[in-house]
Amino acid sequence: MSYNKKNINLSLLFIDAIASVGSLYVAFLLRFEFSIPEPFFIIYLNWFPWFAMLQIMVFKLSGLYARIWRYTSLFDLYAILSATTTASGLSFIFILFSMGSGGYPRSVMLLYFIFNSIIVIGIRLSVRVYYSHYHENSILKSENPNKSLILIGAGQTGEKIAREIRTTKRHQYTIIGFVDDDKEKHGALLHGKKVFGSVQDLINLKVKYDELLITMSSVSGDRMRHIVDICKQTGKRYKTVPGIDEFIDGEEITLDRVRDVSYSDLLGREEVKLDMNSIESMLKGKRVLITGAGGSIGSELVRQCMSFGPSELICLDISEEKIYNLEQSIGQVQSKTIVKTILASINNKKECEKAFIENRPHILFHAAAYKHVPIQELHPWTAVNTNLGGTLNLIQLSDKYTLDKFVLVSTDKAVNPVNVMGATKRAAEKLIQSYNFKSKLTLMAVRFGNVLGSSGSAIPTFQKQINKGGPITITHPEMTRYFMSITEASQLILQCGSLGRNGEIFLLEMGKPIKITQMAKDLIRLSGLEPDIDIPIVYTGLRPGEKLYEELQLLHEKKITTNHKKIMILKEKYPPTDWDQLFHYVQSLLIAAKNLDSDQIQSLLRTIIPTYSPRTFNNTLKKPSVQFSIKGEA
Repeated sequence: MSYNKKNINLSLLFIDAIASVGSLYVAFLLRFEFSIPEPFFIIYLNWFPWFAMLQIMVFKLSGLYARIWRYTSLFDLYAILSATTTASGLSFIFILFSMGSGGYPRSVMLLYFIFNSIIVIGIRLSVRVYYSHYHENSILKSENPNKSLILIGAGQTGEKIAREIRTTKRHQYTIIGFVDDDKEKHGALLHGKKVFGSVQDLINLKVKYDELLITMSSVSGDRMRHIVDICKQTGKRYKTVPGIDEFIDGEEITLDRVRDVSYSDLLGREEVKLDMNSIESMLKGKRVLITGAGGSIGSELVRQCMSFGPSELICLDISEEKIYNLEQSIGQVQSKTIVKTILASINNKKECEKAFIENRPHILFHAAAYKHVPIQELHPWTAVNTNLGGTLNLIQLSDKYTLDKFVLVSTDKAVNPVNVMGATKRAAEKLIQSYNFKSKLTLMAVRFGNVLGSSGSAIPTFQKQINKGGPITITHPEMTRYFMSITEASQLILQCGSLGRNGEIFLLEMGKPIKITQMAKDLIRLSGLEPDIDIPIVYTGLRPGEKLYEELQLLHEKKITTNHKKIMILKEKYPPTDWDQLFHYVQSLLIAAKNLDSDQIQSLLRTIIPTYSPRTFNNTLKKPSVQFSIKGEA
């Protein structure tokens, strides 16, 4: 049933009028024990036209006819009850003025209110039940048979998905029931469908169904692996609902979001709980510059920032293709934030200064970097120019144009580095700490591990190898890494930005390190295959600059907890390196990079970062032309 402002459907008025007349008649019947005396029946005949007219007037003025009956909800019930109460009250007032307080049974008014409310609400709920359970189902069955579905998890997410399936005709699913490990729910009904038992019971469940949907996205990684193993044993297709961290503010969990189980689900990361107020106070109404904005972290930072209402987002990247892709994706997002894209290199100070002059940013998130370890080992000058020289350019410009905050995106490879990429990122951290000590500019760094799904990460590479039939190539069977999702990393970077005050290095809680071999086996199984049977795993040996495991903090760094359980501050034992000393060192390093002198680059990096132990380093390397004594890395 529909509503038209110009012409209300007369059938709706008629139905509510009949409800009023019928309720009044039933009230009289009950009052006189189903035998209404003639004088009181005449009173009824005199009353019901006025009762019906008052009810229709109140319902119209209260907007009940603007509500679509087929979608009647709990909020509608409150409005209906309020309207019926008002209509009954006005009817009683009418009787008082027309007949006084005597000459009629006053209990009839109370009975009328009760029955009128029940009938009006019942009519609307009946319409909803018809459309949600019968009308649409009959249409779907005639067009295309529904797929039968069992939901794994009878919690809040499962309830939302079940409600959407039952009330939306475009999803061609029929819910058979639920399974849940909460024993108190076993045998209970949710939206009229039974909770059959625990997840383990799926293997021997004697109920026919086509697919499984996992709605337990907040469980641990080990638990998710167990659920996936059981799903595989059933031989049925299975999917999952994304975790809450994949949604930005205002988005809802819907069936459209359902996807295949990915490796990030097996990590079992907890939902990231952000201090929304502190982030909003940092970003709202501000101009935010993001370097490397077309990359994995950068583009997600852009997406996350938009939900906090900055006035402008200035997105800088050196890649024309990434800038174009970013423009296309952001163009589909409705937001009051102005988004500007800039094609520029952080290595070119003039290009960057033009962006600062034209846009005058308040906050800078510096995510631009060269990060592929083996490639940077072969071309170390590019890592020096970008990771170090580019960072220096941005620090100086940020101070010159008085930014509020500068946030460097760092990496766990900066800890006791064995490669140029990690060494340059650690040197960039030292730039941040040293410059913060001498400037009013607030600088900070955020250090975390590998990001799932980023360009060049292991998972896309493994997936391509699986799609080709294998083999999966791994450098070493004992290699481990820390992982987090792109979304989680970006959200925590924003949170660190709101917390930073005085040159801190923030460390994100990375959970347990994961063996790369285990990751490969999980991906093979997620593809419906078996490792070493369908897809072989081949070990190729460590590549240049690779470590068997990554570390998150140096020996002289002490972890200090913050108000956020996933964020820690690394407090250093030694004071920051003197800026003038560090600046001259960086200049010498940039000269070596300009000359493409790999040996000199490694020597200079090892001078400022004593914990840097390049695998190619030996006594035959050139001595650095500039000698420093740098403390704080032992």
